[in-house]
Amino acid sequence: METDDKGRLSLDLKPGGYGIFVEVQGFKKFATHVDLLEAKEAQAIPVVLQLDSGSHVEVSAPADFLMLWTYPYHDGVKLSVSEFKALPHTDVSFHNSHTNKDERYAGVRLADLLSKMGAPMGNELRGDGLALYVVATGADGYRAVLALTEADPSFHPGAVLVADTMDGKPLDPHSGPFKLVVTEDKRPARSVHNLASIELKSVQ
Repeated sequence: METDDKGRLSLDLKPGGYGIFVEVQGFKKFATHVDLLEAKEAQAIPVVLQLDSGSHVEVSAPADFLMLWTYPYHDGVKLSVSEFKALPHTDVSFHNSHTNKDERYAGVRLADLLSKMGAPMGNELRGDGLALYVVATGADGYRAVLALTEADPSFHPGAVLVADTMDGKPLDPHSGPFKLVVTEDKRPARSVHNLASIELKSVQ
C-alpha cells in the first residue's frame, strides 16, 4: 500500500488490535501496535520516521496539530493550532541551561490535557495509575518519557507544560508549533521541540 501525495493512507478497519509496519527508502523501519475502538469519526495515527544513518532525505515541516492518546480512557484526539490556542492557558518560567537564559512560556498544563481525556489525576491517581507514564514524541522522532505523577501538581512540584508561545510570541519553526516544557528539569533534555504526539501508557 502507498500513501497519497500528502503522506496519508486511509483504511477501513474493524475495531481491534493491529500492527503497523512502515518501510521507506532512506528512513529506519517503523513498527508499532495500535488498538482501534468504536468511533464515529476517523482515527488518525501519525507515523514518525527517523532518518537512517548516512541518509540525505529531506524531512517535511512539523505538523500543525497535536495528537493525544489516553487509551483505554478516551479515543484519540487531534488538536489543531487554533483549537489548542482556545484552551485555558497558563504561564511558566523556565531557565534554559543550554542558553543560560530565563524563558517565559505560555500553554496548557499536561495534567489538564490528560484530565480532559479521562486520565486519572489528583485523588484518582493511585494504585494501578502509579504505573502509568507519558511518551512525548517530536516530529523528528525524538522521544521523552515522564511518569504520570510528574505531570500531576498534587504529586510533583513545578510544571509540565505543552507550550505554544515563548516570551509572548508563537514558537518559531525550530521549536513549534508545540513544545513540551518541564520546569523542574535541570537540563532541558525533555523539552521536546516540534511536539507531535502525547501518548499515555502503562508498564503493566
